[in-house]
Amino acid sequence: MKILLANPRGFCAGVYMAIDVVDQLLDICGDEKVFVFHEIVHNRHVVQRFRDRGVTFVERVEDVPEGSILVFSAHGVSPAVRALAKERNLTAIDATCPLVMKVHAGAIRYAKRGWQILLVGHRDHQEVIGTRGEAPEAIQVVERPEDIPDLVIHDPSKLIYLTQTTLSLDDANVIIRALKAAFPELHEPPSSDICYATTNRQTAVRAIVPEADFVLVVGSRNSSNSVRLTEIATNDGTPSRLIDDASELDSAWFAGVDSVLVTSGASVPEDLVHGVIEALIERFGGEVEQRDVHDERVEFGLPGTLRELMRGRGVDPDTRRIRIDREADTAAWLARKHIPSRTVQVTLRESEGGMP
Repeated sequence: MKILLANPRGFCAGVYMAIDVVDQLLDICGDEKVFVFHEIVHNRHVVQRFRDRGVTFVERVEDVPEGSILVFSAHGVSPAVRALAKERNLTAIDATCPLVMKVHAGAIRYAKRGWQILLVGHRDHQEVIGTRGEAPEAIQVVERPEDIPDLVIHDPSKLIYLTQTTLSLDDANVIIRALKAAFPELHEPPSSDICYATTNRQTAVRAIVPEADFVLVVGSRNSSNSVRLTEIATNDGTPSRLIDDASELDSAWFAGVDSVLVTSGASVPEDLVHGVIEALIERFGGEVEQRDVHDERVEFGLPGTLRELMRGRGVDPDTRRIRIDREADTAAWLARKHIPSRTVQVTLRESEGGMP
């Protein structure tokens, strides 16, 4: 069997940062309790691993003892949540994805100008709840084209749309086209709100899936971007499955299958992908081809709130960096495991797009 391993896949920079924030806190805070508001990311393995290390996840700020450490998850929170944390004298560490912060900033900016904002996304998703909380009087959520007739628009010339960062480009564009048809004066944001990593993972699947007989997406079912990857493959006509880890593999899926595309959502630890690859090699043999579609090597510093806490505890934050180089890391892992492999650079067709 040929295993086509998509690159990029797995942790995006924002998720990697959020997880690293909690790791760093556990490292420097000793026996002090660490609380996280909502799941740090949408992956049950990540959450359970932190629970096993003593982290407590809460859905209400009121459940955090006064004076404790509270981490805001990668999805962002509303000003009301921040204010409540301050009232309770909590040490709030902000692990919000920088791209989500960009959407929040846009919502604040346009609301101050007196504009109405149409927020394209899933109204119950934590990211949308947090963004809407920045300007609830100015924001209406649009989940699907059927919502458009119920919108209340005061001045069509002062109307702009923003989007949830983890949406599928295809799904978002369907709604945006419908909004533009209903409101011809609708303004676009200066740049796309959809996360470059989400876009790149979707682009990689589209580019590689014509070569695959079957697609495996590693990710949790409450992960919006993981579900989208599965849908993209299915819409292409290729059978696909969303699995949390190798324990969910069913050998019956692979009858007559010669090539499998393996990818993962933006909140999935790489060791879960490695586990799937090892299970496939053990059962079916074959070779791994790492298909490089976009280069996402990233290195950046820690969030300001965490740096401040570190300095207060005598830890120099400048000595700690966050680094992602999945291509090199995967090549090293495959070599250690003696798994036959090679790397293939994928040249995108003009229609596939993607972001650097």
